[in-house]
Amino acid sequence: MKRDGHRESRKTDGGSSPAGSNPPEPAAQAAFASYAAPLVSDAIAYANAVRDDPSPEALHKLRVSLRRLRSLWWAFAPLLEKGENTRQRALYKYLANAAGKTRDWDILIELIRHEDVAANSLTPTLEEARGNALTTSRETLTNADVKHLLREALTSASTDINTAHERVPLHKFASKRVAASERSLMKRAKRARRARRSNYAAFHDVRKAGKKLRYLLEFFEPVLSGSHKRTLKRLKQVQKRFGALNDIVASEMLLRDNASLLAGSGDTEGVLHWFHKERKRRMRSAAGLLRKL
Repeated sequence: MKRDGHRESRKTDGGSSPAGSNPPEPAAQAAFASYAAPLVSDAIAYANAVRDDPSPEALHKLRVSLRRLRSLWWAFAPLLEKGENTRQRALYKYLANAAGKTRDWDILIELIRHEDVAANSLTPTLEEARGNALTTSRETLTNADVKHLLREALTSASTDINTAHERVPLHKFASKRVAASERSLMKRAKRARRARRSNYAAFHDVRKAGKKLRYLLEFFEPVLSGSHKRTLKRLKQVQKRFGALNDIVASEMLLRDNASLLAGSGDTEGVLHWFHKERKRRMRSAAGLLRKL
């Protein structure tokens, strides 16, 4: 990925400031809670909303907020106890997957309606399956006690991160983590360019790495040197195009996994044929964007 132009950094490493200059920036350890606390609050609010709001948007916002939390914990991993950080990131993934099971049905239904696939007779069965998934998602999130789990995770991580004696300037720490995330994206993009067109997993890895880098840039952009607007624009393009591919792949898999449930509901084979053709088209589109990274 081509880098944006950089301007000279005016940030300090946290030492004493000349008279009249800006105060020294905080250490990464001190800044952690200012990033994490709002994300935790958002995730709790969205989890509460899902109990009363069955709309696809409520589930989508919850899943995104949990992914952002997972990316933030990855960013601060060098300052956190490894085992605890791994467990907390696994928690965010578990909760996101709970919401995602219903969201997958939403995407499938939306694709069929939007693309005018000849599968109107499938819709009632899909809606019923979506309702059952929502019930399970709600039960999982309620039983998990999201509010308690996330607040406990925040408290634990904040305590852990501030026990270290060595302080790391925030802009230096952020720059290193963004650079590490960018290297990860480039490595996965290179692997995907060399992979067979049928190797969706390689494309999926690019999507995840691109999303992580985008989140980190959004978190840390105010303390980074230079402008990252062009990079963010490219990452949004990656997320949109690779996300469209993921929607098709996940929906096709959902249909195949529930073939017995949908038997007799409509032209399932015809719909699967459409998804197969659409997957190939979107794979070509994603591959074209890969060459520009």
